Amino acid sequence: MERISILGFILAILYFITTELACNGYTHMSNNIQSEQEALIDFKSGLKDPNNRLSSWKGSNYCSWQGITCEKDTGIVISIDLHNPYPRENVYGNWSSMNLSGEIRPSLTKLKSLKYLDLSFNSFKGMPIPQLFGSLKNLLYLNLSGAGFSGTIPSNFGNLSNLQYLDLSFEDLSYDDFEYFEYFEYFNDLSIGNIEWMASLVSLKYLGMDYVNLSSVGSEWVEVINKLPILTELHLDGCSLSGSIPSPSFVNFTSLLVISINSNQFISMFPEWLLNVSSLGSIDISYNQLHGRIPLGLGELPNLQYIDLSGNDNLRGSISQLLRKSWKKIEFLNFGGNELHGKFFS
Repeated sequence: MERISILGFILAILYFITTELACNGYTHMSNNIQSEQEALIDFKSGLKDPNNRLSSWKGSNYCSWQGITCEKDTGIVISIDLHNPYPRENVYGNWSSMNLSGEIRPSLTKLKSLKYLDLSFNSFKGMPIPQLFGSLKNLLYLNLSGAGFSGTIPSNFGNLSNLQYLDLSFEDLSYDDFEYFEYFEYFNDLSIGNIEWMASLVSLKYLGMDYVNLSSVGSEWVEVINKLPILTELHLDGCSLSGSIPSPSFVNFTSLLVISINSNQFISMFPEWLLNVSSLGSIDISYNQLHGRIPLGLGELPNLQYIDLSGNDNLRGSISQLLRKSWKKIEFLNFGGNELHGKFFS
C-alpha cells in the first residue's frame, strides 16, 4: 500500500512537471508569435505603399502575408521578400506608384532569425542605407539592388559574417533607357569609403556592386576580395575603379566562377593571376584601357565559357595563335575593339 502511494506521488510530480513545461513552452511560443507580428506591423507602418502591394498584411496569420516566410513549427519569420515584381516595360509609365518607399523601421531588428531580405527595385530615393541592416547577424541573403539608397555603405555590414549573397548594385541600363532616365527613381548613388569591412564577410558567395562608387578604394579591392575564400561571383561593373589591376600576394580565389569588372577606368596589363584561377567560367573586363598582349593561357582555362575583352583599344594579339589554344568549353569570345592581327582559320 505504501509502495502504491509513493508511485502515485511520483506520477503526480511527473505530471505536474510535464504540464508546467508544456505551458511554459506554449507561453514562450505565444510571446514569440506576438513579438514577430508586432515587429512586422511596425515595419509596415514606415513604408509607403501606393499600389497596395501589402494589402494582405492584416489579420493574425502573418506567415501568410505577401512576401513573408516563416518556420513551420515555430512561426518565426525567416524571410521578407518585398522586391518590386513589376517588369521593366512598366518603367516608362507611373513607376512611382509601383514602388515601396518611406523609411526602414528599427523594429526589423526584432526579427532575430531573419535569413533572407530582398527590398530590390523599390524607391528609397536618397535615403542612406540604415545601419540597422548590420545588426541582422543571421542574414544569409541581402538584396538592396536598384532600391535608390544613397550615401556610404555602412561599415557595420562587416558584422554579417553569415551572409552568402549581397547585392547593392544599380541595374545595368541600355543606352536607350537613359532617354527615360527621369523615371528611374530607384537610381543608386552609393559609395564605399573604406573597403576593409568586406574582408569579414567570410561566407560570401555572391557580391554584386555594379555602379557603386569605389573610386576612393584604390587598389585595395583585390586584396580584400581575395580574403573571401568561397566567393563564386564578383560583379564590380562601372565602379570608377582606376589605375592598374594589382596582383594579390597569393591567389585565394579558388572557387571563383564569374568576374565582371567592365566599364571601369583601369589602365593596366591583363591581370595574369586570373590564369591561376582554374574554376573561372566567365571573365568580363571590357571597356577599360587594358594594354599589352592578350595572354595565350586564357585558351587553356579548363572551365572558361565566356570572355569579353572588347573595347579596350590597346590589347594586342595574334588571332591565329589565340585560336590554336584549346578553348575547351568556350561559348562566347569577344576581343573586338583591340589591336588584333592575323587571319582566322578557313
